Amino acid sequence: MTTDPLTPFRWLQGQDCPLDDIYSVAFIRGRDPAEALRRFCSGAGREMSFAELTSEVGDFVMVTGGGEGGGYVGVAAAGDWCVAVEPSGWSAVIDERLARLSAGSEVVSVMRHDYADDHFAYAVDGTVITSFGLVTPDDRYGADKDRLNHLMREVGLPPDDTEDDDEWEARLDDLAQHGLARAFALAARLTGVTFTAGLLDGPLLAGPIADT
Repeated sequence: MTTDPLTPFRWLQGQDCPLDDIYSVAFIRGRDPAEALRRFCSGAGREMSFAELTSEVGDFVMVTGGGEGGGYVGVAAAGDWCVAVEPSGWSAVIDERLARLSAGSEVVSVMRHDYADDHFAYAVDGTVITSFGLVTPDDRYGADKDRLNHLMREVGLPPDDTEDDDEWEARLDDLAQHGLARAFALAARLTGVTFTAGLLDGPLLAGPIADT
């Protein structure tokens, strides 16, 4: 029997995903939830359920029209890492935020955005190492943009360009369907954390996102 290695991550792109069609997830190494939240927020935050967090996000989006993201983040511990979830948001893949989140640490971020480009970013100690859109993993930027190439190949995110039209079309079709699951598989390789729906079941330390 063949086991699909992407199965644990397919819920993140399914129609029933509780995070809906715009969100970002950041994995932050060696920080507890309170410290991780301080790198997003100016205040101490408070414990919320995921339902309470999405309610706050819904109110923020209604007031702002959605152009400023979701406005809130919720953080949970996951072993040696924290997982920070931004419903309707994307700040965790912006370079300035990555620099702040990764200072003295390491950050892996994945963004889903049905109306723009899904994205992956990896930063260490204030520096973006590699960052790319999930349908164009060959088009990367960063201080050491090729550092993760071997892992990218293993999870099906080809880092190399191709001039073969048939190969390019097949690659584009695959990444459009499976790129997000492949990105979370890459995040799991780097962090040892498989992002499951269960991480949203417990209380989250949450608060409003401050400007960088």
